Order: sequence, then structure tokens, then C-alpha cells
Amino acid sequence: MTDFVHPGLLFILGALPIPFLKGSVRKAYVLLIPTLAILAVLTMHPGAYGTAQFIGQQIIVAKVDKLSILFATVFSIMALIGTVYALHLTRAGQHVAAFIYVGSALGVVFAGDYLTLFLFWEGMTFASAYLVFAQRSEQAFRAGFRYLMVHITGSVALLGGIVLHGFGTGSLLVGPIEGGLGFATCLILAGFLLNAAVPPLNAWLTDAYPEATVTGAVFMSAFTTKTAVYVLARAFPGTDLLVWLGTVMALYGVIYAVLENDCRRLLAYHIVSQVGYMVAGIGIGTEMAVNGAVSHAFAHILYKALLFMGAGAVIHVTGRRKLTELGGLYRTMPVTLALYMIGAFAISAFPFFSGFVTKSMVVAAAAQDHRALVVLALTMASSGTFLHTGLKLPYYMFFGADQGLEAREPPHNMLVAMGMAAVLCIAIGVFPHTLYALLPHPVDFQPYTGVHVTESLGVLMFTALGFVIFLRALDPENTISIDTDWFYRMGARRFMWLAEKPLARYEKAVSDVSETAALPFLHGMARAGLRIDLHGVDAFVNGVARSILRGGLALRRLQSGVVTHYALAMVAGVIAAIAIFAVAWR
Repeated sequence: MTDFVHPGLLFILGALPIPFLKGSVRKAYVLLIPTLAILAVLTMHPGAYGTAQFIGQQIIVAKVDKLSILFATVFSIMALIGTVYALHLTRAGQHVAAFIYVGSALGVVFAGDYLTLFLFWEGMTFASAYLVFAQRSEQAFRAGFRYLMVHITGSVALLGGIVLHGFGTGSLLVGPIEGGLGFATCLILAGFLLNAAVPPLNAWLTDAYPEATVTGAVFMSAFTTKTAVYVLARAFPGTDLLVWLGTVMALYGVIYAVLENDCRRLLAYHIVSQVGYMVAGIGIGTEMAVNGAVSHAFAHILYKALLFMGAGAVIHVTGRRKLTELGGLYRTMPVTLALYMIGAFAISAFPFFSGFVTKSMVVAAAAQDHRALVVLALTMASSGTFLHTGLKLPYYMFFGADQGLEAREPPHNMLVAMGMAAVLCIAIGVFPHTLYALLPHPVDFQPYTGVHVTESLGVLMFTALGFVIFLRALDPENTISIDTDWFYRMGARRFMWLAEKPLARYEKAVSDVSETAALPFLHGMARAGLRIDLHGVDAFVNGVARSILRGGLALRRLQSGVVTHYALAMVAGVIAAIAIFAVAWR
């Protein structure tokens, strides 16, 4: 690996000195690592690096091609933006966890075999969980624990699938899995789908992300689900099941966003929705569809991070995150509002913003594949995205009824990070072919056609008109939406009730019976056994021993040492033997 520097290892090893650095030195250092990672990605060449043999399997630590370079590029850029956003932090823990998280995500992207992939996959789980626990609230501890339990369950399924796949095929190299959806393949797919937050395996995301720290949620919005998109593109392109799962995702997230009052939970549901486009594109499997899916992942990482940074800035300044508690902030936070709206226009696929040139490629690929229902559903989801992320959330957070909050712009580093993401959202929208050149397949798609622009603007403008007409019906309510996490939350409560009530009572009843009846009986039996042992067995054994001892003493006295005595004893013995024989003969 002399001609290749693994950017993931740069982050993981680079995390080690952070706790020992202070002040400006730490700030400069944490900015240096992602900068070096970007340079490493930009200068790497396709090939396989770090190959070895382990338990009879080929291990490839880093497999570099256009797809891995694409994801590594945006991951490294996002790491730099997220680090700038978090520069004001005084505790080193979040920086360390974020670096290990990013490094593990990059490790998955470059992994050429499933053992390496699984190792980094687990690193992502535990590092990202810390970003939830770091909030240090009761809700965060509970959400972080649920986050860990769900992801560990998914990891067990993934590991089981990897082992069975290895036994079945004789290879653990990462690549398209062929041969249908066998048991091993289903386990691997389930592990990937869980991290992609495909319903009904999605509730961990909308449960944990709103409870994470302000800076931690920005990192989490970028890496876990998009890493899952990457491995799906590697292993399951053209799997028809993913088309329908992705389509359901796109609508599912939008519908739940209607019900949300928490600004970051609303954005989290739109992660589910937007990842649905990517999953559907991978399922369609054509070159245009895969290009659309991975390019949309690239754009989504940037604009979704920008949206989370905008919401996080509001939370950082006001300490509030519910739309019913916010409003009137446009006067005191105009820069934050402007930068947030760039992200909102990008996710809503406005022309000249990044989402327009990526999301539309997925929809066009579905149309080209003659999937009219999918096209309709994805178009509806796009309208819903603008309705909630581009209209509802900024209206009630910045323009709604003034709550009299004392607010100000967030620290400069947060605004700089938001500005970096905003510039990229616009640059990709204006110069899409720069992104298209990075895609894994040749691109034959023109986003800026008269038909496409007018159709998109028509959908968006009618959506805005509907928002104005039905504004009162969209007023947020201080409620909690029930999602699929209800099942394991209630299941855990029922289990604890079973353990603490019926099972505990049964255990107490058994203990009481044991103490009042069984134990006295056993004690009595033990005492009786002791008496039998002492007065019966021991007395018999001791009596036999004493008899043997007396006999031995008597024989000892017969040994006089006189030959005539021994001769007389022999004659007496012969006479006794003859007498006994004679009696026995008769």
C-alpha cells in the first residue's frame, strides 16, 4: 500500500491524539485530517490494495474504483464541513467519535471483502452511538440504547449472512450477489436494509437522530444510510424488490413528516424519503438508474447536512426544537434562514440546485424502464418534500408566531460550515457535469430541458399554492407520532413486565416453598445420613479394622524365630488339612 493512503485509517488513527490537544492546536489538527483525506482521495488510482489471505479467504482492505472514489470524495468533504461546524466544541469526545465514525464509513466504502466490511460496519455503529449518548439527557440515553440494540441485531443478521455466503460460494469478496434471494442473501440484504432505514426497519433513525448532539446529528445524517446505499449498489443492483421498497420509503417518510412537530425528527423522516429514491434507483439497476441513485446520495449528503446544520443552529441558540415553540427568528437569524433555504431548495429539486440534477435522473430512469407507478409515486414524494422541508418547517421555525425568543446568529464556524455546504449545493446544480464525470457509468442525461424545468416548476408552484390555501390545516401539533419502534418499545416493556411481575412472583413462590418445606426436609435427611454414617458405616468399618489389627498382633506373636516351632506348625497344618479333606470326602 505504498502508493495508496487509506483515508479511513487517516481518520481512525488521527482520532487518537485529539484528547491530548487543546485550543487552537486541536482546531488546526482536526481540520488537517479531513483535508489530508480529501487529498488522498483525489490522488488515488484504481486498484486493489492491502491484499492478504486469512482463514483461506482473500482479504482486500481497499478496492478502489469509480464508485468507491465517488463516495469517498463526498464523505471526506462532508467530514471537513462537519468538523468546521463542530469547531466550537470544548470536549474532545465528539471529535474522536466523529473521526472514528467517518473513518469506519470510508473503510466500508473501500472494503473489497465482507470481513473487512463487517469490521468497519461495526465501528460505525459504536462510534455513531456515542454521538447520541454525548447529549447526556435521559431521552438521549434511552434512544442511544435502542439505537445500539437495533444495529447490533442487524449486525448479527449481516454476519450470519456473510458466514453462510462464504460457505456457499467459497468467496467473501464484495460484488454483485447472484443466484436469487437465498437465506444467506436475505440475511445480508436485511442487514443492509436496516442501515438504509427501509420501513419497517426505519424507526431507529427518527428515534435517535433528534436526540443526538447538535453537531453529532449532522454527521449521522450523512454517513450511515448513505454507506448502506453504497453497499446495496455494490451487492444488489437490479434487485426488483428494492424498486418497491424504495418507492414505499419515498412516500412513507413524506407522510410521517406531515405529523411531526420536532424539527429534526421532521428532517429525519425526509432522510427516509430521500434514501427511497436511491434504493429504488439501485433496484431498477440500469446504468442511468444507478448513476441517479449514487449521484443523489452525493447531493443528499450535502443538502441534508445543511438542513440539519440550520436546524441545529436554531437549537443551539434557542434551546428549543419543536415547531410549536419556535417562530419569529427571521429577524435575528437572517443568515441562518438564507443558508437553510438553499438546502431546502436543493432537497426540493428546484432548478439550479443540486437535487434537481440528481433526483430527476432516478425519475427519468424509472420512466425509461416503463415504471409509470414508480414515476408517479416519486413525483408525489418530491412535492411532499417541498411542502414540509421547504415550506412548513422554515415558515413555523422562522416566520411563524413570534415566541419572543432571545436569539442571535450561531457561532461563526457554524455559519462557515453551512456556507460551504450551500456553495456546493448551488455549484452542483449549476455545473452538474462536474458531478456526472465522477459517476460509475457514462452519463447520457440532460437535466436542463424545457420540459423537465417547466414540469418541475409546475409541481413546486402548485405545492406552494396548496400550502398557502391549507396553511391552517398544516399547523404543527404537540403530539408524538407512533412508528414501527412502537413494537419493540412495547415489546421491551411487556418483557420487563413479564420478568418483574409473573416470573418474579413465580420465583418467589418457588423460593418460599423451598425454604418452608423442601429445605427442612433436606436438612433432616442430611442429619439422618450423618447419624447412619457415624453409627453404622463407620462402626462396621472400625470393627473390621480392629479385628484385622488383633489378628495381625496374634500372628506376630507366632513368629518366634525357632525352627522346631515352625516345623511343628507345618505338621499341625497338614493334619488339619487332611482332617478337613476327609470330612468333606464323606
